[in-house]
Parts: sequence; structure tokens; C-alpha cells
Amino acid sequence: MAQLGNPFDLTGRTAVVTGGGGILGRGFCQVLAAHGARVAVLDLDAQAASASAEAVREAVTGAELLALPCNVADPEQVSEAVVRVVERFGGIDILHNNAATKTGDLKEFFEPLETYKLSTWREVMSVNIDGMFLMAQAVGRQMLAQGRGGSIVQTASIYGVVAPDQRIYDGSLYLGRQINTPAVYAASKAAVVGLTKYLAAYWGDKGIRVNTLTPGGVESGQNDVFSQRYSARVPLGRMAQAGEMESALLFLASGASSYVTGQNLIVDGGLTCW
Repeated sequence: MAQLGNPFDLTGRTAVVTGGGGILGRGFCQVLAAHGARVAVLDLDAQAASASAEAVREAVTGAELLALPCNVADPEQVSEAVVRVVERFGGIDILHNNAATKTGDLKEFFEPLETYKLSTWREVMSVNIDGMFLMAQAVGRQMLAQGRGGSIVQTASIYGVVAPDQRIYDGSLYLGRQINTPAVYAASKAAVVGLTKYLAAYWGDKGIRVNTLTPGGVESGQNDVFSQRYSARVPLGRMAQAGEMESALLFLASGASSYVTGQNLIVDGGLTCW
């Protein structure tokens, strides 16, 4: 049956965004707030969460936001964050499971496969997939208790779908540092896609939709060498801008995607079509 009105309208709904103080997080929070949602901004960095919330308040008149520090790899912090959101806003309708980590030591994060430390691997996995599970579990319980369904969107990566082309990394820098895509990052993001499909099937009869948003490469401080080499792999011939992920999130979070669940929306400029 066709929907009446604006299917993108989120008025009266509450959204939780993890990693809300990050590169993409602030824009994700803003697009949800701009379409009427009350937004809880969660981030490991309390100052980043607060700064993101304040920026959205300045950009969106009348926006209701709550900034909370939360380590998504800590079950107690996750549970406490959910309680505080429900106390403030009365429930949760949308979860954007967006938090990910490069760890506190970029040198260790970007180590070659042959010398990669198991401790670093486990630290990344604790956030990138354990944290996804813990947030989905806690918010899913809340959605079940509310009895009105909901939408969970989980951020993966293009490198959870295809392997990175190692040729683009020679001379490629991010914020002045030699970079690569570690195996742990690719493995953790592939796991996000699998978790999404499981949850979508598990909660489908309860009206809880679960989908993956998979960004391609986003301009965020890479040098020209990386940007040019990556862009040469993309049919649209360029990297993405951060804002180009926001409308995809809005679609998956809102009633516009009411019959979409268990899917992976890949926003990559066509990279994976060849």
C-alpha cells in the first residue's frame, strides 16, 4: 500500500548514533535531526560527542540532542547508555551502529599482515564487531519491549565486500602517515554484513528492520596520490564526499525503506561493478 505524506519524516522518533563524533558521525546525526528525529550522539570521546551535538543544534533549529560518552565494546556502558536515552526520550526507534576504531596506536593499526599483533587484532574486533553486537542486542531488546518495531542500520565498508587493491597504497598517505587497509579492518567489516543478515532474519517478524550501509572511499585527509589512484578504480572517477552517505542513511532509517531488510546498500561510485 502506498505511503501517504513524507516517508522520510522522522518526527517523533528517537535515533541513537554510535561514533557520532567521528568523520561521518556528525553528518549522520545532522541529517536525522534535520528530518525530525531526536538524536542521541554516542562516542568514546565525550568531547567529540558534545561537539557534534552542539554543531547539530546550531545547524538544525529546535533539534533535540543528547550527547553521551560510550565505549561500545563495554557491555555495562552500552546498557547504561540505552537506559539514559530511554529516560530522556522515552524509547528508541532507530539505531545507527556506526562506531569503528583504528585503535589508539596508528603505527600498530597499519602494521603489515606478516607482523600484525593479535592484541591489535582483538582491540579492533572488540569495537568493530563486538560493539556492533552489543549495541544491536541492547537496542533490540528495547525495541522488542516497545512493540512497535524499528530500524537498525550498521556501517560496514567497501573492504568488507571486496579486497583492497594493494597497488594504490604505495606513496599513499592519510594525515601525513603511510597507510594501508589492514586485514582486521576488512574481516571486521565483512562480519558486520553477516551480522546484519542474521539480525534481519531473526527480528523480521517483530518489525525490526536491519540493514547495512557500506561506504566506498570518502575524502577525509588522504593525500593526492591516494585520491588519484583510488578514483581511477571508480566508474564515477572520484572519491565520495561525506554528505553523500547521509541520504543513504536517511533512506534506510526512515519509512521510505519500509520493505527493505537484510540488505547491504553500497554507496561506492560504482567501484564494485567492475
